[in-house]
Amino acid sequence: MAGHSKWKNIQHRKNAQDAKRGKIFMKLAKDIYLAAKNGGGDVSTNAALRSVIEKAKAANMPNENIERAIKKATGGLEGGNYEEIIYEGYGPGGVAVMVSCLTNNKNRTASNVRLAFSKNGGNLGESGCVSYMFDRKGYLAIDREEVQIDEDDLMLLAIEAGAEEIETSEEAYEIFTDPDSFEQVKEALETNGITPADAEITMIPQTYTQLSDDLKAKMEKMLDMLEEDDDVQDIYHNWDEE
Repeated sequence: MAGHSKWKNIQHRKNAQDAKRGKIFMKLAKDIYLAAKNGGGDVSTNAALRSVIEKAKAANMPNENIERAIKKATGGLEGGNYEEIIYEGYGPGGVAVMVSCLTNNKNRTASNVRLAFSKNGGNLGESGCVSYMFDRKGYLAIDREEVQIDEDDLMLLAIEAGAEEIETSEEAYEIFTDPDSFEQVKEALETNGITPADAEITMIPQTYTQLSDDLKAKMEKMLDMLEEDDDVQDIYHNWDEE
């Protein structure tokens, strides 16, 4: 993990993701549904729900959409019963890929995910075939153009709040935490007037894979196919996009 910028990978695909923002409310609604279903609809006691609602509001998702997703999850409204499934496999050039889905039709989702892999030189594998290559971590990125803070002060603040590691580049400060410490580190930053540009619990690759130009094109196409699928919530991979 050390020495590799997740921030650069995020920025690399940001424009492509922004072009698909028409689907973002649907994906956010499913995230809210899952968080509320797993931890209840009270944001004061459900940190995961509180975090995804913050993302939804940052994306200008209407309050009624947020409330509807919570009510569906907690039995207040009729709605589809969604299930969380994670698919694992290898993309072009042996890139390790994990695809997190939320679906009410497992057959449809499995078929679509398998097609995205197979059409682009990848193959879907068994559960556990690549997950051992990733670590579940809290991740917070601070855009240095947006937040003015002394690097030493930030490091002291983050470490005292429970951060495990901080990486610095010209563009960003990247903070990595244990998942259990994520919320307290995030709250410590916000209490001191620091709003992260990105904050999530995610899967961080232990190593990264570089691709030739022709395989890069296939990998991009595979990611595009997966991102366009309404059932796909998150995609984790160890492709070095820098």
